Amino acid sequence: MNQTTGGSDITTLIALYGIAAVAALWLAMIVWTNRDMRARSRDPLAQVFVTAIVALLNVPGLLIYFLLRPRETLAEAYERSLEEEALLQEIEEKPTCPGCSQRVQADWQVCPHCHTKLKKACHKCGNALELPWTICPYCAAPQAVTNTADAGAARSTLITDTGRAAMAEPRRRRRDPQAARAEQAPSLEFVDGE
Repeated sequence: MNQTTGGSDITTLIALYGIAAVAALWLAMIVWTNRDMRARSRDPLAQVFVTAIVALLNVPGLLIYFLLRPRETLAEAYERSLEEEALLQEIEEKPTCPGCSQRVQADWQVCPHCHTKLKKACHKCGNALELPWTICPYCAAPQAVTNTADAGAARSTLITDTGRAAMAEPRRRRRDPQAARAEQAPSLEFVDGE
């Protein structure tokens, strides 16, 4: 009978070891599933639901979780969004020539491909300025009008002002010829500094 008791003790130890190993594996699956779901989703309800499925169904619950879990972790999604944002910013930051759509540097004054004027130099300090700017933001020096539409508007204003002065001049001469000469402003001259 001693042999039977010794054999049953070994069998009992093996059974207890097996039960402890299965229980440890079951707990490890639950903990791993909970950690993995927390890394993949911020939704606490989803985390609890997935953990409960694995706790109740054991290995089949883990297989269900593997089938339904989000593909990427929150860290991977964040890194991917940073990479996409960096690529978009790199694309947006590189200016292109309006004439030939080639990439140009931000400080170039002329496109080397099609010779389109991109910027103008300040008459006083020499810094690169955008074409429509009429004053230098670096030294506050006024700039000559370079845009043809702006130049045309400036010329028409000059012509209009000169025409008004010419029409008003005969009336002033009748009143006081010397006062009319003193009030007459010197003619404006636009210099194209390009």
